[in-house]
Amino acid sequence: MTPTDRFRPRKQPRQQRAVETRQAILEAAARVFAEYGYAGGTTNRIAAAADLSIGSLYQYFPNKDAILSALTDAHIDAGAALLGERTAAGLPESLEDLLRLFVRAAIDNHSDDTRLHRVLFEEAPRSPALLDRLHHTEEDAVSAAKALLDSRSDVEVSDTGFAARMVVATVESLTHRLLACDKPADAEQLEDGIVTMLAGYLRT
Repeated sequence: MTPTDRFRPRKQPRQQRAVETRQAILEAAARVFAEYGYAGGTTNRIAAAADLSIGSLYQYFPNKDAILSALTDAHIDAGAALLGERTAAGLPESLEDLLRLFVRAAIDNHSDDTRLHRVLFEEAPRSPALLDRLHHTEEDAVSAAKALLDSRSDVEVSDTGFAARMVVATVESLTHRLLACDKPADAEQLEDGIVTMLAGYLRT
């Protein structure tokens, strides 16, 4: 097994029963990692939580790192889907409401299980493929943010490329650091704070 193979699932299920089994493993793993962390989230615990034998689990994933990689992919996919739903009807007119839409989506995507997110993004090792995906996801977000900033007359910063990176990094960093911690911030207070800070910055 090469160093990167440990992050790859053994197979992608095609039959419905296999798809459901794989999903059951991921749901069980999310609960186990949230409770025990990366070190304590063993494949034996995950198999037991999914009501499967360890042999059945290994038919889908070679180890817990591959399971965590799949969970991280699912988190990224969920964030993109959520943002797509929130923007499907169009974008708000005011700068504050526009920022609030994106900040709220980020907070909601981090609020479902903050303990699991801490394991995914602070404790677990990351594969080269995952690092590459995270990089491209961030670059896509920055490009989209720049296009939005360039289209608005109420944005006064001179360098919208740099401002777009500031916006993306600020939203992602603050939502993670202030939610995925032992004493999570109040979501509404966090949302208001980020929106106020970024709106003030973009108008300078």
